[in-house]
Amino acid sequence: MKPIQVGLLGIGTVGSGVFNVLQRNQPEIKRRAGRGIEIGMVADLDVVRAQSLVGPGTQVVNDARAVISNPDIDIVIELIGGYGIARKLVLEAIEAGKHVVTANKALLAVHGTEIFAAAHKKGVMVAFEAAVAGGIPIIKALREGLTANRIQWVAGIINGTTNFILSEMRDKGLDFAAALKDAQALGYAEADPTFDIEGVDAAHKVTLMSAIAFGIPVQFDKAYVEGISQLAAQDIRYAEQLGYRIKLLGITKQTAKGIELRVHPSLVPAKRLIANVEGAMNAVMVQGDAVGTTLYYGKGAGSEPTASAVIADLVDITRLHTADAAHRVPHLAFQPDAMSDAPVLPMGEVVTSYYLRLRVADQAGVLAKVTGILAQADISIDAVLQREADEVGGEGSTQTDVIILTHDCVEADMNVALAQMQALPTVLAPIVRIRKEELA
Repeated sequence: MKPIQVGLLGIGTVGSGVFNVLQRNQPEIKRRAGRGIEIGMVADLDVVRAQSLVGPGTQVVNDARAVISNPDIDIVIELIGGYGIARKLVLEAIEAGKHVVTANKALLAVHGTEIFAAAHKKGVMVAFEAAVAGGIPIIKALREGLTANRIQWVAGIINGTTNFILSEMRDKGLDFAAALKDAQALGYAEADPTFDIEGVDAAHKVTLMSAIAFGIPVQFDKAYVEGISQLAAQDIRYAEQLGYRIKLLGITKQTAKGIELRVHPSLVPAKRLIANVEGAMNAVMVQGDAVGTTLYYGKGAGSEPTASAVIADLVDITRLHTADAAHRVPHLAFQPDAMSDAPVLPMGEVVTSYYLRLRVADQAGVLAKVTGILAQADISIDAVLQREADEVGGEGSTQTDVIILTHDCVEADMNVALAQMQALPTVLAPIVRIRKEELA
């Protein structure tokens, strides 16, 4: 059987990795797929550079639409990124009857409902393993490996840049700005790191995992997103003293009221495996009713790790290329006519526990007033840590830090209590609130 023909849109870091791994492992891939897989055409604005990467045997053009319109191309890989031209090209490829493989989490998180509907109507596949957690096969695990389970929650470190920064802050005692500068110098962070450090990249990814885990439409606009740029070095240190580590987590949970969909820094018990994921590595925990807790760990980015996921999608499509569309695995795990309309909960309705740090006047009665406010809001306390004034502000200091860990409560109740505590004249600075996830 002749090899299936693939068109590649964009041959940057990931695209060159896809080409190289496909070339290097072609015999093994052919044994698994049942036929060869060849990149027959590449579109890139820098034609000369692209041609030097793929050699004379592959046609290179500067117009992506020339790839899409080529009748010999069966699968289109979109590696351009972003929401704009990538969306148009993916929809055009689908309309032309091409299967699509993409690593574009932003595109699918925002426009996935439209794209999957178009693919379903046309009877083609859109595969996106590389869109979440790089080389970790988490999409396959959620969509197929755990299909017997009612998924209860998913929690993941799914942005390597922020995890590297938090690891640097903890290991070296750096503040956020210094750790970010290190990350940029080493190539882990972009010159403009906003999407990473403010949690947007992680929110794109957890939006896709939530849709697959619970059979809901992709709804990025309903995700709660909070990044790490406001984290202070002392909170990393205090969390460590209390037996926790701070990680930026993407979390989605199924509750009786609806679906939680959120990204924010979280205290995680240091004894959890995921708390010990350091540097730029990724990890995702999934809790299923039958299987219990499973953990998926590996490289979340990079040329060949991401290429590994792209090529796995190519193999899947090659195997199913001639299968009846109704017998393929649905894009979001559940049959399109069986999707859930469970609401995504606003953050105020989420139930979780908290780490609070209050800079207060070092005088009698302060702690009693603070704990009294929490008691009135029916928020119970798990632990209290009060620092010596000299330790916080130096010798003769008249202020200190009080750290409180709470049990679970509704976020709206915590918001009210925080406002009341902040209004106390003995609370001298904005209260730091970080959510806490036991992940038990």
